[in-house]
Amino acid sequence: MPKSRIRKKDDFTPPPEKKKATEIDLSGGGRRWVAPLMLAMFGLGLAWIVVFYVTEGSMPVDALGNWNIVVGFGFIAAGFVVSTQWK
Repeated sequence: MPKSRIRKKDDFTPPPEKKKATEIDLSGGGRRWVAPLMLAMFGLGLAWIVVFYVTEGSMPVDALGNWNIVVGFGFIAAGFVVSTQWK
């Protein structure tokens, strides 16, 4: 009967060193302007629509007529666009 080959064990290699955890900066970075601008846009849009209804269409811009509502919602939509930059 033939003799089986002896399997050679691989040389020991130590496990790789653990990597250090990456540092996360939670200071807010340079985006401090986002929240105030977002709230200002929301407030301006809401105020524009409220003033339009309270003054029965004579203010804020009389020449626009009912398009003042679109302008107010435009400011609100701009606030939502700015809110996408908030981290």
